[in-house]
Amino acid sequence: MVVSTNVSAAVGMVCEAFLYGVYCVLFIASIVILVKRHRVSHRVILVVNCLLFATSTAHFALVFNHFYIALENAPFSAFGDETPELMGANLLSSVADLLGDLLLLYRCWLVWGKNYYVIVLPLLTALAGFGCILPIPSLVLSINPTSPVPPTEIVPLTTAGYALPLCTNIMVTGLIAVRLWYISRVPIIDEYGKPAILKIAAGGRPMMLVIESGALYMITQLIFVVLVAMQNPAEAVLSYAGTQIYGIASTLIIIRVGLGISSETVPTTHVKFWSQSQDTTGGTWRNDRPSDSSLVA
Repeated sequence: MVVSTNVSAAVGMVCEAFLYGVYCVLFIASIVILVKRHRVSHRVILVVNCLLFATSTAHFALVFNHFYIALENAPFSAFGDETPELMGANLLSSVADLLGDLLLLYRCWLVWGKNYYVIVLPLLTALAGFGCILPIPSLVLSINPTSPVPPTEIVPLTTAGYALPLCTNIMVTGLIAVRLWYISRVPIIDEYGKPAILKIAAGGRPMMLVIESGALYMITQLIFVVLVAMQNPAEAVLSYAGTQIYGIASTLIIIRVGLGISSETVPTTHVKFWSQSQDTTGGTWRNDRPSDSSLVA
């Protein structure tokens, strides 16, 4: 059974309301952590964090206003139809997507030792995707102003507008994940004089790796692109809720950076090397006091 556009839009609005509440809590926590832990030096992160929250708030306000008007003045059967307010909300969703991409790119740039060459291609795809989205509102107005899903004529452009940021997410997520895995493996010499690999939990548990690499962000974007390409009415759910997911995923990264437990650098690790001396009475070897050696990645 195909879900109607009105039902999808209503479910998306409810999901966005819940996720916005979660996002508000995380945003306040991120600001408190950045200020109390004297990490306001991360000015770029702080500014992007505030802009992303403001964009997500404006998006939710427009969607909620549309819901209120539909209940008060218009028949609910027209709730899923496109309006100028919803077009503005869709544009804000793309702005939030771009800001989230820029934050991930900044994170990737830091993790890779501030290497600009690593982020050139992902940055270009993010900007190209946003460029594809900008003319869509005017095209929708000229083709079918009330179409609840992108008209067939502009589906390729709409798909490209969301697929290019998805390419950015895939590339950046892969780059961050690979780098976190690499810096968590430190070559050492064990107590027997043999080379070994010391594994440091750079991202903590596997879920922390998901948070740090932005995989949650990427999965949401992937599902949304597939639904848009299929012109499935269910895309309205992620069109609304996805904006808040972008903010939540980015804020989780910001919180880890603020707490100082992010994996931009591997913490100093102490490895014990045991010295051995010969027991003159029995002719056997025994262990003396250990000596600490610090490894810094």
